[in-house]
Amino acid sequence: MKPMTEQHLAILRRHMVELVDMHYDLASDDIGREHLPTGLHRAMMDVPRHLFVPSQLMAVAYQDSPLPIGFDKTLSQPFIGALMIDLLELQPEQRVLEIGTGLGYQAAVMAEMGARVWSVEVVEEFAEAAQARFAALGLGVEVRVGDGTRGWEANAPFDAILVTAAASEVPPALLDQLKAGGRLVIPLGDKEAQQLSLVTKDEAGEISTDPLMAVRFTKLEVGV
Repeated sequence: MKPMTEQHLAILRRHMVELVDMHYDLASDDIGREHLPTGLHRAMMDVPRHLFVPSQLMAVAYQDSPLPIGFDKTLSQPFIGALMIDLLELQPEQRVLEIGTGLGYQAAVMAEMGARVWSVEVVEEFAEAAQARFAALGLGVEVRVGDGTRGWEANAPFDAILVTAAASEVPPALLDQLKAGGRLVIPLGDKEAQQLSLVTKDEAGEISTDPLMAVRFTKLEVGV
């Protein structure tokens, strides 16, 4: 069998985005959205997801399912990953903190949308691999190795925070680093039952949490 070309991969990428859009329609009663927004749709069409998975998984990078990336971690199902970004309601030049870089796909999509992204990763090998990918694609995402529950105080406050691992509650440091009027997306719950949740902070600093749908993520790790 011939190897896949960039043209083949572009076709698979388009099909992935079309499938995500179909999932939006099917889940619209739960998520309050019927279609991918234009900016996110374009970014997902432009970012080569196959470069953000282990090389042996490139051929299945565009399936609508989570993929293992090593260290007992996964790259989220495209629909769930897209929804998490969508819930942040990003605007160009907004400051975004991501907790859990992985190999960098979701940070790359947010950067492609025009956001300024800082990402914290507890696994050093992931952080190095993601940084190399961002550099190769000309994306200005900043990455550091560390305990994501502590956020990245030096660059706070953030307009939006995306947490790609589950916790029983939102780490207090992340709430402190979220700007008034900001939005934070996180899976909340234990290992067996989690809800993808939208957390907002109003101008008075009051916190509201809105659970949206059942999900399953690995646990948010506390680093050294």
